[in-house]
Amino acid sequence: MAVKEAVDTSPEVMLAFYRRLYPFKSLFNWLNHEHAPTRRFTHREFAFTLQGDVYLRYNSFNTAEELKKQVCQLNPTRFEIGPVYSARPKDKKTVRPGMFTPLQRELVFDIDMTDYDPVRTCCSGADICRRCWAFISAAVQVLHTSIREQFGYENLLWVYSGRRGIHLWISDKEAMELTDDQRKALVSWMTVIHGGQESSKKLNVRLNARSLPASLQTAVEHLATIFPEVVLSDQNLFASEDGYEALLEQIPDSQVVTSLRKTWSANPSRSSEDKWLDLKAQAKKFEKGSSQRTNLTAAMEDIILHYTYPRIDAEVSKHRNHLLKAPFCVHPKTGRVCVPVDPLHIDEFNPESVPTVGQLLKELDTAGRSEGEVGEHHSDWEKTSLKPYVDILDKHALRLMEQVRLEKREQDVSW
Repeated sequence: MAVKEAVDTSPEVMLAFYRRLYPFKSLFNWLNHEHAPTRRFTHREFAFTLQGDVYLRYNSFNTAEELKKQVCQLNPTRFEIGPVYSARPKDKKTVRPGMFTPLQRELVFDIDMTDYDPVRTCCSGADICRRCWAFISAAVQVLHTSIREQFGYENLLWVYSGRRGIHLWISDKEAMELTDDQRKALVSWMTVIHGGQESSKKLNVRLNARSLPASLQTAVEHLATIFPEVVLSDQNLFASEDGYEALLEQIPDSQVVTSLRKTWSANPSRSSEDKWLDLKAQAKKFEKGSSQRTNLTAAMEDIILHYTYPRIDAEVSKHRNHLLKAPFCVHPKTGRVCVPVDPLHIDEFNPESVPTVGQLLKELDTAGRSEGEVGEHHSDWEKTSLKPYVDILDKHALRLMEQVRLEKREQDVSW
């Protein structure tokens, strides 16, 4: 068994990371949408968590350089990004009551692996491996497609949390301006499985016995291709008595349940794949178009959704003033950097291969940088394995900046 390398996120290591590797300029471009500072950055809240769990809210900055200077001075264990306010957050105490309100904020989603504990067998709690990451991968694929198709949003940034989850930041102008009520309605529409929901709890998502909403029908067709490998083969979720009893509770036909239970209890070594085939065979005993077959087919679709559909932490998405960890922060428990992820290649992403802060600093030393060299280290990340991840953020920011440029040009023409 491989021995895990000790994680070093000491203040000295973190300060070196902020000074030499953190891509402050890229972060600025992404949040600001333009080269010159705008209210999207200058009125943006930053919150810092310092050593000893000291928490500092309502910080704001005019430039990326100001932010870097403060981060290096405070040397936080992490920092978070909040909304764009009606006034600069640092001036909050001097603003008249009622005049300090959140105006804009990316629409954000948070998917945490612990919410999949009822439906995974390989890990639990804060632990994560390549096998159970398949649930997160499926969630990204479904949400990335459904959000773009249902709401027309285009500027989606996915960021690995550094340990056991993933965050989505949506920067479209329309998404940024959503009110809290609109965010609640949107996330309610997107939520099918509540985090931590018991594996035996039936879904209630159908328009009628025969049909799902169009968005879920598209999702279930994709998830049906993932379900056999992830749930049946890899996780083998129905192998144990508890596992197959949870499955049986979601089947609406009592005679089918009795028959399957008898077969499975008499053959305890029967695999999850075989048990799923048994259920399919039971459905095929009924004539096409019959209510029994229709109900069993619908139940199987619901089961696929239940075990593989994204489990969203709804509270994170509902409020504009919610704070979320900034991309490229370092997770204190793993030492891994919170890196952007390409949703089109999410299947290839391995959380265990994400660079750690210690690894990156070693790569800098190998690259021949001198510790005593004079000057700021704006682009040292280019010499490390952090580069492809910063490139993802830079490309995302460039798209946002190009959209703003085109909007301004259209406004000038209309004048």
